This record gives sequence, structure tokens and C-alpha cells, in this order.
Amino acid sequence: MPNTSFKLTGLGNTWKRRAIAWGVLLRLTIGALAGLPLGLLAFRYSDPLVVRLGVGAMILSFAVLMALRRRGRGQDLAPPALSLGGDLGAGAASGIATALIGMAGPPALIYLLLAKAGARTVRATLLAFFVLAYGATLVSHALTIGIPGSTWIAAGTLVPFAFLGGFTGRPIGDRLGTESFTLLAIALLAVAGLYTVASAGIGLTIRER
Repeated sequence: MPNTSFKLTGLGNTWKRRAIAWGVLLRLTIGALAGLPLGLLAFRYSDPLVVRLGVGAMILSFAVLMALRRRGRGQDLAPPALSLGGDLGAGAASGIATALIGMAGPPALIYLLLAKAGARTVRATLLAFFVLAYGATLVSHALTIGIPGSTWIAAGTLVPFAFLGGFTGRPIGDRLGTESFTLLAIALLAVAGLYTVASAGIGLTIRER
């Protein structure tokens, strides 16, 4: 995809709809819808703790890889270009991850960061993608596997905190440059990977006793 698709105009200091890379968003969504049934099937028959351990290790590995690249050890490697196959593949990985562990973000974020997409484009495109991916996954889970009432209640109690975090994070994100945004994203990926590995490892340890 030509780099001109990521040029942003007239954004000022606020997120606007034209910051979304619509072509990338469409292909990510198509890929996610294709990967969603595979994730639901794996969720039904796989060991959730083993899956969480594997996914967490993958996220952590990519975070380390990107950190090393930024330290100059990977300067001889050109960043992968955004492409039809890459967009669909990242979307499919996100669809599978969302159905399995409820995390659509890491695969798509890793893909866009490795391709060195602009910070505003990454944020706007991912926000739109999350709405579509999580919405489709929620409906699919409710219709096929089912969602316990306690889960709905727990999710409802977390919604106000999610909105509060969003309103707090938005002005911070508007002030971040590309370099700061990338470093923060890598740090968050590392934390997410570490937490997922640790929680799955503790769960496996307790279960084996």
C-alpha cells in the first residue's frame, strides 16, 4: 500500500475520522471475521490456560523484538510493508486471539508498529477495528458458546472505568509524538505479555497441585 494513504491532514490535536486507514481497516476486519470461527472452535476444545501461556509468550517475544530493533540491532532489516496478505493475516490473528482470550489488540498493533504506520493512524484505525472485532466476537460467543450472567455483571461494572480510562488517555495520546507513542505501545505490549504469561503460569501451577 502506498505510504500516502497514511498522510494525515487537518487533524490539529484531536482524533478525527479521516485519520483511519479505511483500506487497512476493511482488510483487518475481513481477516478477523475469517479467523473468528477458528478461535471459537479452539476456545471450545483447547486448554484455556495453555492457550493463554502461548499467546502471552508470543506477545512478549514480539515486544522484545521491536525493542531490540529500536535499539539499532535491527537497522539492517527493512520494516515489513503493509500489504493485502499482511492486513488479512493480522486481522485473522486478531480474530482468533479475540475469541480465545479476548485480546484483539496485540496482533494488529504489532503488525502496524512493525510496518511503522503513523501514530495517529494506528490509534484511529485500531479504535475502529476494536469496535467491529469485539462486537462480532461478543455476538458470536453469545450465540454459540453462551455468556454467563455473572460475566455480564462483571463486564458492566468495568464499563465506567473503561470510559474513564479512555477520556483520560485521549489527551495524553494527542500529545505523544511517533517516537513516544511507539515506545509506550511496546511497553504496554510487554506488560500485557508478562501478565498473560504470569497469570497462566500461576493457574497451571495451582491446577497441578
